Amino acid sequence: MIDDLLSLAGEAVSHALKLGADAAHAVAADGRSTEISILDGKIEKLEQAEARDISLKVYAGKSSATISGSVLTSEAIHRLAENALRMARLAPPDPFAGVADPAQLAKDIPDLDLAADDMPGPKALEDMARRAEAAAMAVPGVSKSSGAGASASDTRMGIVISNGFSQGYRRTGTGVAMSAIAGEGLGMQRDYDYASAVHFADLRDPEEVGRTAGERAARRVGPRKVKSQSVPVIYDRRVASGLIGHVLAAINGAAVARGTSFLKDALGTEVFGPHITIVEDPFIRRGHGSRPFDGEGLACHRRNLVDKGVLTGWLLDLRSARQLGLPPTGQGSRGGPTTSNVWLPAGPQSPEEQIRGIAQGLYVTELIGSSINNVTGDYSRGASGFWIENGELAYPVSEITIAGNLKDMFRTIEPASNLEFRAAVNAPNCLVEGLTIAGV
Repeated sequence: MIDDLLSLAGEAVSHALKLGADAAHAVAADGRSTEISILDGKIEKLEQAEARDISLKVYAGKSSATISGSVLTSEAIHRLAENALRMARLAPPDPFAGVADPAQLAKDIPDLDLAADDMPGPKALEDMARRAEAAAMAVPGVSKSSGAGASASDTRMGIVISNGFSQGYRRTGTGVAMSAIAGEGLGMQRDYDYASAVHFADLRDPEEVGRTAGERAARRVGPRKVKSQSVPVIYDRRVASGLIGHVLAAINGAAVARGTSFLKDALGTEVFGPHITIVEDPFIRRGHGSRPFDGEGLACHRRNLVDKGVLTGWLLDLRSARQLGLPPTGQGSRGGPTTSNVWLPAGPQSPEEQIRGIAQGLYVTELIGSSINNVTGDYSRGASGFWIENGELAYPVSEITIAGNLKDMFRTIEPASNLEFRAAVNAPNCLVEGLTIAGV
């Protein structure tokens, strides 16, 4: 199957070059997915999709154009190449455009075990969703289901570039989720849990997902409001990964090149405490964000994005690297610089120890909306969770806003010990000092 995709992508690139293109980059993909949703024991949605398409980027000098199609006959692929080249010749030049030098291409392609052959079918997915919903509804205090779901996907892709790159790989994925409601009338509260994995064998049990969703919802019944004040805030690991996401947005090479990042002048400086390291590793076997090479055919690398508090580099694709006069970092994609598996390593304190050390503070379990200024680092988000009093979670809270500046927040982050790898970006609970709480 991969060979077929490489053949299709190769034909597109070859025809574009015959027509006079200076370079070309084609991605052929074949994907299948199934998704099912359950509400109150009844199937609400069952969707199965299959797609086979090709995307071709053609360069005419420093100008380029990208076009996609789902008809994959030779005639259609040739027409695709003709249209792409015609568009490229009309596009304005970009001095930083172009494919990689052959010397930059990935040579050793690792086997990362990113595909499984035992993926669940529709009946198995239905059973998973039903089990998750039943487990949630069995939790005392849960009054309604907000829906359960399960999904599976299987995608193959082949990339061919005119600089000599020709590689492909397959990726599978499966997931289960549950959203539960506790309480009655105007006092109802909702919460959720989910799990995902590359291999079905690695997926958490649906019963555990459902039970956790139900317990979380039941704990949130009877929320109170709190007064506006400045207090320590603990981000539950469900939302703490968002803090790392803000780091990644700020060190994205495209934003740095545009001058729209609050960390654009921070390279080589200490932006976190000296005990903080942020790691990226594209080579984790069965990892959510793992990949054997980047979208531009370059080798990927494990690196510390932040090393002992110091910002070590940017996320660079070919274009942003050329803009900044730096070598690319193997983080390219069709949409710009991106990352693979990123995490904040665990700290020495348990979550319970962090809570015990706080006289008054906020434990955040859900963030709502977003007002993040990537130029200044100003941060403001709606939040709900639990109020901390005398070292204990005292009662649920809602309808509050937390605000600060990401530069200051980064310098005070203290990770807890409960790191788990459940997504492409992961963090343990994180304590952040001195945030402003806007309440009543």
